Amino acid sequence: MNSEGKKNILVTGGAGFIGTQLIKVLVKQGYHVISLDNYFTGSLDNHVKGAEYREGHTKDIEYIIPENIDVIYHLGEYSRVEISLNEPLLVFDLNMKGTLAVLEFWRKQKSKLIYAGSSTKFADGGMGRNQSPYAFTKAVNTELVSNYADWYGLKYAITYFYNVYGKGERSGTYGTVIEIFKQKYFAGEPLQVTAPGTQQRIFTHVDDIVNGLLLIGSVGEGDEFGLGANEIHSILEIAAMFGAPIEMKPETKGNRMTAKLDVAKAYNIGWRPVNKVEDYINAIIHSKNKKV
Repeated sequence: MNSEGKKNILVTGGAGFIGTQLIKVLVKQGYHVISLDNYFTGSLDNHVKGAEYREGHTKDIEYIIPENIDVIYHLGEYSRVEISLNEPLLVFDLNMKGTLAVLEFWRKQKSKLIYAGSSTKFADGGMGRNQSPYAFTKAVNTELVSNYADWYGLKYAITYFYNVYGKGERSGTYGTVIEIFKQKYFAGEPLQVTAPGTQQRIFTHVDDIVNGLLLIGSVGEGDEFGLGANEIHSILEIAAMFGAPIEMKPETKGNRMTAKLDVAKAYNIGWRPVNKVEDYINAIIHSKNKKV
């Protein structure tokens, strides 16, 4: 608690896509929210009025955040799959060094930690965890979080996101599939799909993710809180929903083929996804047609 009697909540990666939407709700709920972000993919444009923003690497968290923190949402890690094969040093710096410092901060604070794991850990019969530096570091970190909780008697919950989309996505090198397709669609360009195109994904709206994070932050305990929509789509199916020309790209490493969803624990505490990716894409198409 701070001097005003409000809970102090820390969101690492708070200037990023999901962190921004989470902070919007936390501020509305009356919490004192601090964001720690290195602005690698986060943006100053995402700042939410009423929240406090600190710039820095998570490995320096202890020096940047001197306050007593009640709840930590650790979202601030490297989060792209295929490109992580090109920059493993950066991935290990952000996801291993940075997260270890966050866990040490958590150990000393004795607060509750909500860690954003990656669903790549469960893909391709469990082999997805070893297909890229990103997937590997995220899988190892879920185990480290669980061990820290056991070793030191700490409160925690681990969530797993499934291909998040919605307001605030980014395109470009570190962009997300739906936003990349959206920008190509608006520009009248073919949608580029990495071969074979049959790779499966579960697309989940950011509002559903935020609702899950808030619920898990309140009552969730332990590992395996999957947060994913009910439908599984191939990348080709998603591209076809836009009704635009499709251009196939060569197959790449790290491109997992299957998606496995386990939302049992999230459902047990009352979470349900309510948004569908088809509706979101139809709204994109409608908005373009209105401009024509």
